[in-house]
Amino acid sequence: MSSGQLPPRTRPVSVAPGRLTVEDHLETILRGVGPLAAYDQPVVESLGLTLHEDVVSDHDLPRFSSAAVDGYAVNATDVVGARPGEPVELPVVAEIVPGLGKPFAISGGSCVRITAGAPLPRGADAVVPADATDGGRSSVLINRAVLAGSGVRHAAGDLSRGGVALPEGAVLGPREIGLLAAIGRDRVRARPRPRVVVMSTGRELREPGAHLDVDSVSDANSSMLAAAVRDLGAIAYRVGVVDDEPTHFKRVLSDQLVRADLVVITGGITGGEHALVKKTLTEVGEVTFADVAVAPGRTHGFGRVFDEQTPVIALPGDPVSAYVGFEVFVVPAIRRMLGRTPYRRPQVHAVLAEDVTSETGVREYRPALFEVTHRGAKVTPLPRTGPHLVGVLAKANAFIVIGEDESALNLGDTVRTLVLDRNF
Repeated sequence: MSSGQLPPRTRPVSVAPGRLTVEDHLETILRGVGPLAAYDQPVVESLGLTLHEDVVSDHDLPRFSSAAVDGYAVNATDVVGARPGEPVELPVVAEIVPGLGKPFAISGGSCVRITAGAPLPRGADAVVPADATDGGRSSVLINRAVLAGSGVRHAAGDLSRGGVALPEGAVLGPREIGLLAAIGRDRVRARPRPRVVVMSTGRELREPGAHLDVDSVSDANSSMLAAAVRDLGAIAYRVGVVDDEPTHFKRVLSDQLVRADLVVITGGITGGEHALVKKTLTEVGEVTFADVAVAPGRTHGFGRVFDEQTPVIALPGDPVSAYVGFEVFVVPAIRRMLGRTPYRRPQVHAVLAEDVTSETGVREYRPALFEVTHRGAKVTPLPRTGPHLVGVLAKANAFIVIGEDESALNLGDTVRTLVLDRNF
């Protein structure tokens, strides 16, 4: 099984008939989105992108043999008898520093003064460090013998011409970008960053900082999820609060598609006749909503909208539910679009610090504190609160994953844990 595939599914016995498992819904999403088409990108802007080619070096790295230390370039056979108290004296025929742009050569019985990084002259095969000499300029006393190759950075010592510098699928971090620059690449073929439009819906929502009426609340979701999108290496376009009135919502959604590879919407998908977003999305595209065995937040949607067939993931409106849905369903989708594997955040095992109980029939993601102590990994559940309370979520750095068939986990048990905010 490849690192990007989902594991084989065994349906938990407690999941009600007609309800989708987490894997069912995630598979639908991953089948509905694919890696974005690759194109040439500037290397300096490629941090976090995935290569879509084997990068082959068209020259050796280093390109030429050079001095590894300041000193004197010699033929090792000319100083074989040098030792403290019995130095070998050689004439200094030139001085070489990096960047002169012309070749040098020495004949037997002579040397050149050389600076680290300067190309080794023809006829020389070693560099005597300056501290093993008297530092002379017209002639130099050498107090120590050296072996051939000593004090030299050899051509192709790092990478040979025609060698693969980076393989297809490599993720470009700072060190990889440094290698690309070192071999002279200023552009590279890579998958681009997905453009993700984030929208919060609801008449009760207000922009942070705006005046609040007696029944209105500040929108947390769009800021939180836009930040999460950026943290994954994608481009986030935060639309902010959108009225869920169908005509207005439809117009805003349509206007956003010009800059969207994916749309993430929160709110407006539960509540029967008040689920206006759900109703509108089913009218403008093929969007399916499902009861998913996940807690918090059971109703989720996925599909494509308008002529552009832009993929849309619809999440619950409560902030904790929205964040759990983002972590479980949107993170894998964005990583698939980036060409990154694994799609899902790896789970780790940790020792449970307190008893927890859970409803069977759903997979619960319980906010928790994860830490590594001298005794190993430990995870502590945070106080159980409603899915709308974002304060506990802000204190969490992990989710305890409580299986569908598990009603209780006990102090000291080893439990599955999603550790958030880690690169993977």
